[in-house]
Amino acid sequence: QVHMVESGGGLVQAGYSLRLSCAASGRTSTTYSMGWFRQAPGKERDVVATISWSDNTYYPDSVKGRFTISRGAAKNTVYLQMNSLKVEDTAVYYCAATALSNTAQSMALFPGRIEWWGKGTLVTVSS
Repeated sequence: QVHMVESGGGLVQAGYSLRLSCAASGRTSTTYSMGWFRQAPGKERDVVATISWSDNTYYPDSVKGRFTISRGAAKNTVYLQMNSLKVEDTAVYYCAATALSNTAQSMALFPGRIEWWGKGTLVTVSS
């Protein structure tokens, strides 16, 4: 079992930046991909960014060039640097980890395989 805890959400004005952090604890001896997903009110959960154990990354077009995902040196922490935030980025952001997808793209494309999720942190972008 891997326990995920997010931090760093909050209220920010459009155009500004925010950084999310997520720490994984528990069965961290396993190699796993990590990532961020988000869910806006009334919408499905979508991928924001994913990163493999070897630090390959995946971004959808909606955040490419604005968001950057990275992992800490110990590999059990993942960060999401969000720049040039838009009102439409408002959502609950969830950290996730999976040992079943060894590439960033597969984690993004097959979220149903993800075993471990955080409880989420709210990001609100005001105009």
